[in-house]
Amino acid sequence: MLITRTRRFTTLGLALLFAICMVSSGFAHDHGFTTIDVPGASFTEAFGINPEGNIVGHYSNARGLHGFLLSEGAFTTIDVPGASFTKAFGINPEGNIVGHYSNATGLHGFLLSEGAFTTIDVPGASSTEAFEINPEGNIVGSYLNAAGLHGFLLSEGAFTTIDVPGASFTEVFGINPEGNIVGGTGTSFLSGHGFLLSEGTFSTIDVPGASFTEAFGINPKGNVVGVYSNATGTHGFLLRRRERDEDGDKDDNGPRNTERSVSRITLGRSEMARRVSPDTTP
Repeated sequence: MLITRTRRFTTLGLALLFAICMVSSGFAHDHGFTTIDVPGASFTEAFGINPEGNIVGHYSNARGLHGFLLSEGAFTTIDVPGASFTKAFGINPEGNIVGHYSNATGLHGFLLSEGAFTTIDVPGASSTEAFEINPEGNIVGSYLNAAGLHGFLLSEGAFTTIDVPGASFTEVFGINPEGNIVGGTGTSFLSGHGFLLSEGTFSTIDVPGASFTEAFGINPKGNVVGVYSNATGTHGFLLRRRERDEDGDKDDNGPRNTERSVSRITLGRSEMARRVSPDTTP
């Protein structure tokens, strides 16, 4: 299960990162791709970005697998002390970073805040992974125990388990400032569904015609990004939320009548032609 998730993240990490950036900034129709390579790394994956433009992810080199922070053009390596590997996935506006690491006792989540690491372990879990943190400091992720794979919310020091009713597994990947949560669920990892949890209510997210859908991130407007598979392969998606008032006019002031439209995102060679690597040292 962990290998399956890692492969999905590896394939679509950059595509989803740029989708979140474009939707959040309003520049969906005026953008360019920039390659992010940690100097000396054999591979680099970027997963999270905050409003200040600070980026987190992980990279591999001869010494192993490490997290990183890219801020103002400079890379900083993130290694939890004593860990065999460290991965960073989320960063909030305050610069707090979440991810997970492995050591002799297993797989654990972490919070990096003001230079100090805090381990995140759901009580009774055999492994815990933290994926996102919102401006309020609420953290979401997934954990494994004897009963299976579950999502969690960590808020004000208290864990809440997130299980989609009737599902064999639930994974949580994203949370926005309003506390809306997205992830993946289902009875099989090969035919899963995305979901949105908002105000205590679950909604299924399935791209039309897809055999598999999973939601990874949600921004303050409620736009969702993720991955889906169909007969032509595996693709990223953007699910836009459109607010309309009672007269059917566009309304940006709050959720009334909500419509959603799905856009396919494909990362092609031509789009990656402009390769820019920051002049920095790890």
